[in-house]
Amino acid sequence: MANSVRSPNRLLAALQSADFELLRPHLKTVELVHGEVLFDAGHPIKRAYFPHCGIISLVVALKGRRTIEVAMIGRDSVVGGSLAFGSGWALNKGIVLAPGVASIIDANRIRKAAETSAALRNTLFRHEQVTSAQAQHSAACNLTHTVEARLSRWLLRSNDLLGGGTLPVTQDLLAQMLGVRRTSVSPIANNLKKAGLIKYAWGRIQIVDLERLRDEACACYVTVKAKTNRLLMGSQKRDTYDRGID
Repeated sequence: MANSVRSPNRLLAALQSADFELLRPHLKTVELVHGEVLFDAGHPIKRAYFPHCGIISLVVALKGRRTIEVAMIGRDSVVGGSLAFGSGWALNKGIVLAPGVASIIDANRIRKAAETSAALRNTLFRHEQVTSAQAQHSAACNLTHTVEARLSRWLLRSNDLLGGGTLPVTQDLLAQMLGVRRTSVSPIANNLKKAGLIKYAWGRIQIVDLERLRDEACACYVTVKAKTNRLLMGSQKRDTYDRGID
C-alpha cells in the first residue's frame, strides 16, 4: 500500500510505505523563492527537489543571452531524480518559476535509497523519462508551432501544476520561457486578455476560460499529458497522479 503519511508531492505520496521510509528521515522542507537558481548547467546537482507547490523550470541558454524552457516540474514529479542513478551534473539550469514549498534530499541519500529498492529506482527512472519526454517534445513544438499555440500550451501546463490561481509571471519572463522576444509575446497576451481567456495585470496571469484556451493551444499539450500518464502508470496509481491535474 502507498505510504500512510501523504505528501503534497504526488511522487512521494504514491510510493509504497517501505520506499517512502527510505527517504522520509532525510527529507527536509524548504521554501522555493521566485527566481531562485537551484543549479546551473554544467554544475553539480547537490540535492533532489520534490515540490509540494510552485513550479521549477528547466531552461537552456541560447545565443544572445536568451533562454528557452525545456521542462516544467511541480507537485507531480521531482527535479534531480537522476541523482539516484549517479548522474550528478546538471544539463540545464533549474530556476523557480512560481514560488512554493518542496521536500529536498541530499544526493548521496537518494542514491543510497535507490540502491536499496528496485521499486524506488523504477519510479524515479519513470519520472526522469517524463522530464526527458517533455524536453524532446518542447524542442519539436518550438520548431513547428506558432508562438500563440505555444504560449497557450505553456499557460495550460502552468495551470495544471498550480491547480488554478494566478501565476506570477511577466511578459519578459514569458518571452524567456518560449525563447522569443518580448515584442512577440506582448500582442498575443493582450489578444488572449481581450478575448476573455486570461486576466493579466501587474505581472500576474490567471486563466479565465480553460476550454477556449485549450482550443488555442497546440496538440502538444494533450500529447505530452497522455504520454506522462502512460509512463507513470507503472509506478503510481493513476488516480493519485491525476487528482487535480486534469
